[in-house]
Amino acid sequence: MDAGTRDFTVLLGLTLLYAAASFLHFAHNAEYLAVYPNLPASFTRLGIYAAWLAVSAIGASGLALVRFGRPNAGLALLGIYAALGFDGLLHYTRAPIAAHTAGMNATIGFEVVAASALFFFVVNAATRRLLGELLDH
Repeated sequence: MDAGTRDFTVLLGLTLLYAAASFLHFAHNAEYLAVYPNLPASFTRLGIYAAWLAVSAIGASGLALVRFGRPNAGLALLGIYAALGFDGLLHYTRAPIAAHTAGMNATIGFEVVAASALFFFVVNAATRRLLGELLDH
């Protein structure tokens, strides 16, 4: 993936969309921590925001690597970043969907959908790169 192509613009847009969805979900967790069903008592508001920053650093690093000439490493990090977006589904291992409010389910769902879009774009881009490299040799 050449950082100057349309692909990078799409990658950037999907990454920003997922980052926004992820922030919305993490912020909702942090601000409504006491009412999320069955979350560990060790979770804190500050800890949740810190976790979001750590996860987001993976995505930012991946984008930077793609942009500055290390697309394979960057796409790998972005794949990991996107896969972390499925962690929100773990809420449903602690309590069923019906035990969560509409707002909780909406933020979880938005994060998962945005993560899915980014993940599938990254897998497609990485596959195209790999096939291109294989066919060139």
